[in-house]
Amino acid sequence: MTGFARTEGTIETLTWAWELRAVNGRGLELRFRLPPGWDALEPGYREMAGKALKRGNVNANLNVRRDTETRASIDEAALANVLTLAMNLHARIPGSPVPRAESLLTMPGVMRQAPADPVQERDTAAGPVQAGFAEALEALVAARAAEGARLATVMSGQLDDIARLRDQAAVEAADQPAAHQMRVMETLRGLLRESPSLPEERIAQEVALLAARSDVREELDRLASHIEAARALMEEGINIGRRFDFLVQEFNREANTLCSKSASGALTNTGLRLKAMIEQLREQVQNIE
Repeated sequence: MTGFARTEGTIETLTWAWELRAVNGRGLELRFRLPPGWDALEPGYREMAGKALKRGNVNANLNVRRDTETRASIDEAALANVLTLAMNLHARIPGSPVPRAESLLTMPGVMRQAPADPVQERDTAAGPVQAGFAEALEALVAARAAEGARLATVMSGQLDDIARLRDQAAVEAADQPAAHQMRVMETLRGLLRESPSLPEERIAQEVALLAARSDVREELDRLASHIEAARALMEEGINIGRRFDFLVQEFNREANTLCSKSASGALTNTGLRLKAMIEQLREQVQNIE
């Protein structure tokens, strides 16, 4: 299921923000994009996400920035070099003013920005950032649950359609044994014309084979059972994606067999409509956790 969540906060001079995006996936795939120095904390974030989520492709992005510039510092070696040059020049030029401090500080290389320490930033903000990640995960789970509720309505309607088609197939299949019986008799007449001395065992085998091909009651009964199992899974509603995916494969198996055994155009048409509806259900099942 898809979802989006964002949390943010400030700790001292640092501002952080989490953005979590989830799209459909057969399993759970987590992708983290963290600032330099934060990679060591990724295993902990993965463990938290693995406990809250079971399926989906999830992108988790952490952005950390400083609200103020780093404090300036003096390069002592550069200052000493500039001061030496300035004082030598002052000594060589009689009456020249003594070099002023503010002038020396403006010379290239004397002042520099102290580089930020990513590890220190991480240690400062690690606690609040982890709490923000937990909050973002909770919001993402809530967003996916809301989508799941909407999806449940759609899937419930699809199961109702499949149940109606199954009942329609049962009505259409009721006349199928009689139609197959006529075919059996025609086949037997042909066999007897070709071989009047055909053994009774062979005749019994032909009758049994064709009768088995005409009986779709088992397929319809199993399909009804699968529909009830699907409804039970939807009532359960927690971590049902993989089981539902397997169950839909069984839906397809019964629909395929129903079409292969069909002896009428009406039943074949209903079987094809069943397969189309089951495929629509399968596509939705890929979205649930």
